Amino acid sequence: MSERRSRKPTALKDALDGYLARSGLAKRLQQAQVIPDWARLVGPQIAAVTRPESVAPDGTLFVRVATSAWMNELQLMTPEIMARVNAGRGRGSIRTIRWLLSS
Repeated sequence: MSERRSRKPTALKDALDGYLARSGLAKRLQQAQVIPDWARLVGPQIAAVTRPESVAPDGTLFVRVATSAWMNELQLMTPEIMARVNAGRGRGSIRTIRWLLSS
């Protein structure tokens, strides 16, 4: 007769977190969370003239900018914005920002 192991049920959150960590998707989800959090992270003034589009697997965040003047300003502010974006998100989640002029 085989001995049955009594296991506690695993909480769905724990099972999902484990799967995401093993599959490598946890980092991608963490990176992608920047998009819905963008306005809160950069503030209303910058959010009004920008639109985050996507995050590449290498951690490059692509952001559309309304005007070339704003794009120049944001390029100068990139280190500060990077610090805000990565705060509490794990070191180096977003590695660079590519500012793209809106068409």
